[in-house]
Amino acid sequence: MIIGKEMTSSSDKLRNLLAWATEIQAIAQIGLTYSTDLYDKERYEQLAKLSVEMMSAVVDEKKEALQATFLKQAGYATPKVDVRALIIQNDELLLVREAQDGKWALPGGWADVNYSPSECIVKEVHEETGLQTRVKRFLALWDTAKHDHPPHWPYIYKCIFYCEVIGGQFTHSHEILDIGFFSLGTLPPLSECRITRSQLEKLMNLYDSNDFCTVYD
Repeated sequence: MIIGKEMTSSSDKLRNLLAWATEIQAIAQIGLTYSTDLYDKERYEQLAKLSVEMMSAVVDEKKEALQATFLKQAGYATPKVDVRALIIQNDELLLVREAQDGKWALPGGWADVNYSPSECIVKEVHEETGLQTRVKRFLALWDTAKHDHPPHWPYIYKCIFYCEVIGGQFTHSHEILDIGFFSLGTLPPLSECRITRSQLEKLMNLYDSNDFCTVYD
């Protein structure tokens, strides 16, 4: 994931610029995939370069790295799917400390092919924490662009599942530095590209309400 620059008073402008750059990149990617006209392909390549210029003003990444990342994208541009688990013990929620930025998030990650969303989160939790879990509820389906995450790319849909622990013991992969349970009042620094405090508060409210509804954007 490419993470955005620190938010400032002009954060709305940055978000708009990111949204435009993302849309232009998607148009270029789709055009380069399906167009058979050489002149059109040149125009789509120009759009791809323009999206890199725009994106570099928003995210902490060099243009060359952005361009290399964009060139790897192929096919019809669609949102990426991120799956996360809410696991509660004694009114505290389970968080993992991400090696990538040293901050904390709900366990989870990108959805994998050949797995259903619920199978993905069970697999992710086991890989990151050593715990065996069972999905009990689908809590939320969020469009990260509509929440208070820092600007980021790619475009992401976030699926949150409530899971219960049925076995295993704490171990962690090379991607995870630490594991722990925290109350909302004692949260460590969060990896806000992955989860925000306001989202955790909403999830805990859903859990406490015993309401089996799902929130979504």
